[in-house]
Amino acid sequence: MARLLVLLALCLAPVVAEETAPLRIAAAADLAKALEDLTAWHQAKTQQPATVTLGSSGLLARQIAQGAPFDVFFSANVAFIDNLIAQGHGLAASRTLYGRGRIVLWTKAGGILPPEGLADLTDPRFQRIAIANPDHAPYGLAARQAMQQSGIWEVVQSRLVYGENVGQTLHYAQSGNAEVAVVALSLAIPTPGGTWTLIDDRLHQPLDQGLMVLATSRQRQASEAFVAQVTSPEGRAVLRRYGFVQPGETLDPALLERAHGRLPR
Repeated sequence: MARLLVLLALCLAPVVAEETAPLRIAAAADLAKALEDLTAWHQAKTQQPATVTLGSSGLLARQIAQGAPFDVFFSANVAFIDNLIAQGHGLAASRTLYGRGRIVLWTKAGGILPPEGLADLTDPRFQRIAIANPDHAPYGLAARQAMQQSGIWEVVQSRLVYGENVGQTLHYAQSGNAEVAVVALSLAIPTPGGTWTLIDDRLHQPLDQGLMVLATSRQRQASEAFVAQVTSPEGRAVLRRYGFVQPGETLDPALLERAHGRLPR
């Protein structure tokens, strides 16, 4: 009898370990605050913990292509998801568009007079303008496109300082290492101590954002359950609180008012 119990315990041990092991989530830095809420909510409902690695979408995609051991990937540009799936690194059935991002001009409260629009960045008071690196960060690419489209790129290019991702870019403005930063609305909304203005989204390509479950995930069922919860009506409501809307939807003006943000001039 004792031997049977030991054998039964050994058989059950791997199952228990798999159920309680944290999901490994790789995510674009614009999701830092939203994922705090989503993972805490999911764990409260399912007892499934998660660890989140934040970075620029391009660099995370490169790590995944090289075999990084993640379960779920959230990208600020759905093109990275599509490329990884085409290469066999993601499950095509899990591909989901979870929202569209927006960029804003963020300045530290109580400091320099904030810009009312991109044209104001040509003013000499903005000597250091932070954007994410456009070579691998979708928000940096959108910032560059908006500056080019608005005709200020040649004037401000020499004043730019580059963050590795949009989270680091925000930190530059918070710490005083830049007078202004072009960052994600999803970070501006929950970040105190600043003022911000939306940038017209007609000035850049849409920031359509997607997710996938990795083909190498060791917790496929748990990963799919997390994705289902994130994309449920309740999960999308959480994402909307941080400014993520679906293509064709509009931002809630009350959200902008509560977050002390401004529409583009």
